[in-house]
Amino acid sequence: MNVLESYLQKYPLIVLDGAFGTELARRGFDTNDALWSAKALFEQPELVRDVHYDYYAAGADVSTSASYQATVEGFEKKGFTREQAKELIVRSVQLVQQARDIFLQTQPVGKDRPRPLAAASVGPYGAYLADGSEYRGDYRVSRAELADFHAERLSLLVGAKPDILAVETMPLLEEALAVLDDLKHHPEAGAWVSFSCADEMHTCGGDDVADCARLLDKNPQVAAIGVNCTAPQYVASLVKRIHAHTAKPVVVYPNTGETYDAVTKTWHGSEVPYHGYVRQWYEAGARLIGGCCRTTPDDIRGIAALRQHLLK
Repeated sequence: MNVLESYLQKYPLIVLDGAFGTELARRGFDTNDALWSAKALFEQPELVRDVHYDYYAAGADVSTSASYQATVEGFEKKGFTREQAKELIVRSVQLVQQARDIFLQTQPVGKDRPRPLAAASVGPYGAYLADGSEYRGDYRVSRAELADFHAERLSLLVGAKPDILAVETMPLLEEALAVLDDLKHHPEAGAWVSFSCADEMHTCGGDDVADCARLLDKNPQVAAIGVNCTAPQYVASLVKRIHAHTAKPVVVYPNTGETYDAVTKTWHGSEVPYHGYVRQWYEAGARLIGGCCRTTPDDIRGIAALRQHLLK
């Protein structure tokens, strides 16, 4: 039994954290860089730890490392040696673990929530490209090439011993399967897999999420399946579609509904009332719920409040 399954036997809902890169920016950190949030790993690691801590304090049961856009190749382009790049990727997990441990020392959890977990983010190939292609899926690279790209970072993250891996913002089923090809070399590790989606049925790369759920359901290392960094109005339908094709828990952490321009690195449009959707996602079948781009610790407090209500 994986850790998520054991938690869900005791609690109705696992609360995930919220946005990381946009939360750093909200606090004044300049993320306008090809490394995005990973730049903070060497410029302001204490801020990274503080954000993780604040999500735990807001009620998150899981906070996820700042490794979404952290790759050996990306750090090397910034002038780091290969060994330094590897150390920064490991540091991303250590910082979330440190934040969790400090939180437990200062605010021990009671019976109304589980012991918080530290997750390691495995972002898509498109995050490394830093051109928004994780929302298009137009990589034109093979499954084997994607597996080669992910292998070293995945090994480093697993070696840092997170509680769970977050294979996230995958625009393509093919890329998710490539990461899972690598994960077979680490049989002790488990992961949730979440896709970026373009509408109520499809990933950003055009895969039917029902097909994604069916295929991933057979993998024993997959602890949960779902969507993230997706417009919130699509999520309930996506949850129902995934839930109908897997016995695994469904994970969701959408964005606030605005649109990101990868060229100008700016957000456009208006956010939607996030809190109004959370119960809808739970009733559709989601059992791990958090937030992605533009969400804040306040949004996570709202999700934690739902968990408390469900426990009554």
